Amino acid sequence: MTLSLSQLQSLETLAVTAAKAAGAIINSYRDREVSTLHKAVGDSPASQVVTEVDHKAQAAILEILQPTCKAYDLALLTEESPDDGERLEKQAFWSIDPMDGTLAFINNTVGFSVSIGLVARNGTPLIGVVFDPSGHTLYQAVRGQGAYKNDAHILIPEPDKNRPLILRTDFSFKQHPWLLQTQNGLQDIAERLNLNGAEIHFQVGAVQNACEILETPNTCYFKYPRPGNSGGSLWDYAATACLYNEAGGIATDIHGETMELNRPDSTFMNHRGILYAGNSRLAQEIMMLYRKIALPE
Repeated sequence: MTLSLSQLQSLETLAVTAAKAAGAIINSYRDREVSTLHKAVGDSPASQVVTEVDHKAQAAILEILQPTCKAYDLALLTEESPDDGERLEKQAFWSIDPMDGTLAFINNTVGFSVSIGLVARNGTPLIGVVFDPSGHTLYQAVRGQGAYKNDAHILIPEPDKNRPLILRTDFSFKQHPWLLQTQNGLQDIAERLNLNGAEIHFQVGAVQNACEILETPNTCYFKYPRPGNSGGSLWDYAATACLYNEAGGIATDIHGETMELNRPDSTFMNHRGILYAGNSRLAQEIMMLYRKIALPE
């Protein structure tokens, strides 16, 4: 069956309830010592660390959303559970990260959030819900219905020539072999766009990095393609891809193509890179920068 608008809206309401329930659990542990474990997945510290809070937040989400799988013929993909492959067979699947930015939570810094997306089997994002427990901030979107922050319609700001171009990215980029070339390239882009210089801001949490672009002029978030199990996972981008589609922003791979949000061979998104931007001109500049660095003449 095809999900109707009313069904999607009902599912969004449940996703919001689930995200807030997980957020309440996360907040209840913020001033307590928690057990930290390590997973044998991924190539980066961010993908390998997990806490008891991640598992409890996921349990709270699944208590609310798991019954919808039978009722609506949906599959589940979650960060803290094995991929059972049903996402490739059902009409749509929940893509859940119970706490993106676990390292930020452990270090008691900003950057962690709950992310819940609903993705069609063909990879189209249908629902996006993000909840920031520290700021009690809710982002939500349903395909074709616009994007909202705390019930207010999200309007991506226009470029501001008085502010710098900002790349938001995670700390692992500090060791990237193209860091210097990227810094210089961003300065060149800022000059072409008549912006006030360029800066790189490092913060863990793919979801929060993406969400903050929605409100900050001249800002982008991207990851270059690279080998290995890295670059974030499907659940890191499913919800925010929906938010961007509905807000009128750019959420693609580094080549400008649609994100492969239901890739059959892996849950990792390193294969084609990631690009988020508030406007198409900036996105095009970033894509040209990548081609210049990766494919020098």
